[in-house]
Amino acid sequence: MPKGMMLKSDGFASNLYDPGNEFTLKNFCAERGIPYTDTTIPVGLDTFSDYGVAFQERMVPELEDRYVVSVSRLSDGFSLELDNGETVKARRVILAIGISHFEYIPANLANLPPELLSHSFKHHELEPFKGQNVTVIGGGASAIGLAGLLKDADCDSQLVVRESNLEFHSSPNGNHRSKWKQIRHPQSGLGPGMRSRFFANAPNAFHYLPERLRIEAVKRSLGPSGGWTTKEKVVGRVPLFLGYSAERAEVRNGKACLHLRAKDGTARELLTDHVILGTGYRVDLGRLKFLSPEILSGIKAVERTPILSSTFESSVPGLYFVGIAAANSFGPVMRFAFGAGFAARRLTETMMKSVSRNRASVAAPSVVTMSK
Repeated sequence: MPKGMMLKSDGFASNLYDPGNEFTLKNFCAERGIPYTDTTIPVGLDTFSDYGVAFQERMVPELEDRYVVSVSRLSDGFSLELDNGETVKARRVILAIGISHFEYIPANLANLPPELLSHSFKHHELEPFKGQNVTVIGGGASAIGLAGLLKDADCDSQLVVRESNLEFHSSPNGNHRSKWKQIRHPQSGLGPGMRSRFFANAPNAFHYLPERLRIEAVKRSLGPSGGWTTKEKVVGRVPLFLGYSAERAEVRNGKACLHLRAKDGTARELLTDHVILGTGYRVDLGRLKFLSPEILSGIKAVERTPILSSTFESSVPGLYFVGIAAANSFGPVMRFAFGAGFAARRLTETMMKSVSRNRASVAAPSVVTMSK
């Protein structure tokens, strides 16, 4: 996320999780004197990042910050090679790898060279784009927020969106909601509504739905939308090409030339210094090059995502997936920080049961890998 962006999730839905629920974002903000409310004050990226570092230092000070470059099978577990040449053996491996392996770049734009095309997740600093013409493609929070922040950075930005309208979260007004509204549109960590409440609070029940229904729900639920704080930064400030799709792209005179097509068939060209794709993420196990071919071939998958048990375990015994890679198994909540609570509790229970079973033997440790 670029500097200056706000989280789309509310404060109460942006916690990290410790057993006693003692170090919430609210408690962190109170310690640091940072203004906080559960719903009406947006959470800044800097605040959330500082909270994450403070949480790590307090809760897991023994964390070793290393890249895992390869994971291979052993007869009794796994062997992990680290970027410093060290090898670690473990009975179980939890892949908490986030989204950085799974950026989606449409094939019809992938021919543009890196100096003209990039994905939104690569950009934290926007100053290098000052004075340039930059086109952002996408209608989600990343694309909308990025277009507004580029404008703030004195960049000539525009936004290309496939849909005919931009969607934004409703801004909280602090007014009391009637009992009827609370019943019909209950609040949840994923926003108001019965469906969001189910996705947020019942990932275990979601897991037992038929596979076809789960995959369809993940595809269609909680679609692209901007946070309420980004509306004023974009609407009326950034040129919008609504209802246009990028059919293809080419290099012309050192710039990217986008060939756009409207829903009514109207064609137009857009010449720009750089294209940033806010096109989201698609899980693809084949992109996890640090996993050995033996492991990859042993993971049962549907639509290139791992099929997981009720304990997040894949078909390779001892290998677990959490985060966006677990969404088709446990629902859209796995794409958000709010889903970390369920994942943390379920995996902790699973690991502790395994430790109890292996207490009589000398066992290698379980390992959580955070790989980019």
